[in-house]
Amino acid sequence: MFHSSLPAPRRAWLAATAMTLGHGLLHAQSTADAPAAVVVTGNPLRATDIAAPTSVLSGDALVLRRGTTLGETLDRLPGVSSSYFGPNANRPMIRGQDGDRIRVLSNSGASLDASALSADHAVPIDPLVVERVEVLRGPAALLYGGAAVGGVVNTIDNRIPKAALDGSGGSAEMRYGGPADERGASALVESGGKGIAVHADGFWRATDDLRVPWFPRPLAGGGSVMTDTIQNSASRSSGGAVGGSMVWDHGFLGASMDTYRSDYGVVAEPDVSIDMVLNKLTLAGEARDLGGAIDAVSGHWLWSDYQHQEIEGSGQVATTFKNRGSDLRLQAEHTKLDLGGGRLGGVFGLQAESADFSALGAEAFVPSTSTRHLAVFALEEYSAGDAKLSFGARLARARLDSDGDGPGQAQFGPPQSRSFTPFSAALGGLVKLAAQWQLSANLAYTERAPTFYELYANGLHVATGAYEQGNPALGLEKGTNLDVALAWKAKDAGHALKLGAFASDFSNYIALLATGQQVPAEGGPVPVYAFAGVPARMFGFELEGQWRLLSGAQQLDLDGTLDTMRATDEATRQPLPRIPPARLTLGLNWRLGDWSARIEGSHAAAQDRVPSDDPATAGYTLVNLSASYRLRFSDVDGLAFVRVNNVGNELAYNATSMATVRPLAPLPGRGVMIGLRLSL
Repeated sequence: MFHSSLPAPRRAWLAATAMTLGHGLLHAQSTADAPAAVVVTGNPLRATDIAAPTSVLSGDALVLRRGTTLGETLDRLPGVSSSYFGPNANRPMIRGQDGDRIRVLSNSGASLDASALSADHAVPIDPLVVERVEVLRGPAALLYGGAAVGGVVNTIDNRIPKAALDGSGGSAEMRYGGPADERGASALVESGGKGIAVHADGFWRATDDLRVPWFPRPLAGGGSVMTDTIQNSASRSSGGAVGGSMVWDHGFLGASMDTYRSDYGVVAEPDVSIDMVLNKLTLAGEARDLGGAIDAVSGHWLWSDYQHQEIEGSGQVATTFKNRGSDLRLQAEHTKLDLGGGRLGGVFGLQAESADFSALGAEAFVPSTSTRHLAVFALEEYSAGDAKLSFGARLARARLDSDGDGPGQAQFGPPQSRSFTPFSAALGGLVKLAAQWQLSANLAYTERAPTFYELYANGLHVATGAYEQGNPALGLEKGTNLDVALAWKAKDAGHALKLGAFASDFSNYIALLATGQQVPAEGGPVPVYAFAGVPARMFGFELEGQWRLLSGAQQLDLDGTLDTMRATDEATRQPLPRIPPARLTLGLNWRLGDWSARIEGSHAAAQDRVPSDDPATAGYTLVNLSASYRLRFSDVDGLAFVRVNNVGNELAYNATSMATVRPLAPLPGRGVMIGLRLSL
């Protein structure tokens, strides 16, 4: 069943030999001292300071944080958590928002998969081949789609080179260990000259069932059994890409083809596994310094073919999910204008996205559907002295068609069609109060069209243990969001502090709510949940900072993050489900020459502010350790590292997990991971 054309040891050996091929993806600098790269996400004008709250992972920090999933990798960043359906299917959550409200992108292009449909569907992006991750918190609908009212996660790689490459190179990484006995390897090769740049990469990863502290695993017929592993949580994945570009002084034009394959167990169903395949073709280009009214144009088009099959223990395919679609984006930047003592710059463009989804089989709870989005957007930014003001708007047209019942079905009714015209607008500002202080604010109004499953679902969703009912009469989700932040950064002492607060008010928030009804099912009755629009409010704050305790040959830094939020269904005064609790993380970083080490403590408070149908989740404190050594010999630059997570082997549960899965899948237990990354 696993997609493996080569035995695992041979593939690991091939990855190791590729270490001799690379130019450096990592540089001999710590994240604290590396020069800040310009944020790409939500920043089309390439400003060095942006008003939107953003987090970036790259370089050594990304290498040391890499998990088996994107959600695990980003968990504990300010305002970011993970949905956690066991170790294999973890989707990033931002400020308590998940599903389609979080836009997961690859090089700013849509990820046309099925991960938002169900918590047991994995995101087909492996952190091993990602070079940089940018997280934009808060509404990001203007540039990336009207659904992204919670934020954007953008994974960035060099599969389509955007700059000239001089000569050949590459890099590779291998890792082993952890509580799932992970074996992973990745490698890339790049070469260029005379205006041509090419790229190729590949990865392979395998894990066993995840070890956790001893816990009582519930049994289907009642009662429980003590165990120290999560049943049916092993996985195997592989993939890669080839790409190339024509590159010149003021632009590029290129293409890439990539594939992702994963086989993993579904922890809620001990005899079910998922066989996932994603193939994608991407074209992208940019031309800059054009002169005249338009200074630059850029765009991309991607076509995606996604399929996953849910396979029972007998080897029989129970349900097949397919999603085939495309994403087209064209954007133009006008020449900056001198206006009233400042400068006005901006971009405008259009985006067209289409997806044809089908679910065929015993566990299909949504009909086959087609979704079409067409939108125009514009963003203008005015800078004068130490102040900056931005304004953006997006107008879209969305059409969602249901095929209704197929042959022999009597589940979804006749074909249906809904159309929506969502509009979103945002106003942002940033001002430098002094040399070291910066104040920013964003005010956004967003409208989101319902998804096909919010409209048309009607069936037993085995992964959640509930019967889910869509509502074809749903209207636009509408909300306003205010985000303010005050940041301070010392000029040269390594000290920094940022405090941000946000508040969201939804007049119509689409939520999956318990109805109090039950329907019969195999194994006993299950509760009925229905999608409904309710008034909702959310607010919270995020604090992050760093303080340099020791400078000189030895360097010692203390860093920390604190975040908390509340979310309420204003119609019932009940809390919204699966909201992360208050979290505090403190870390101590030591560095001497090529050596570095970190000790980190992460505390999650108990989450007892939950709806009546969701049990409370106990708090926990996890301690993590890591150490690394920078390798320097000949033309090779590398990083050897060891990481020990959950040193105390504390039993912990994730409050953002589905209530039916939470008792089956505690957070990972103690594990030691070792790894090596080399480049030249």
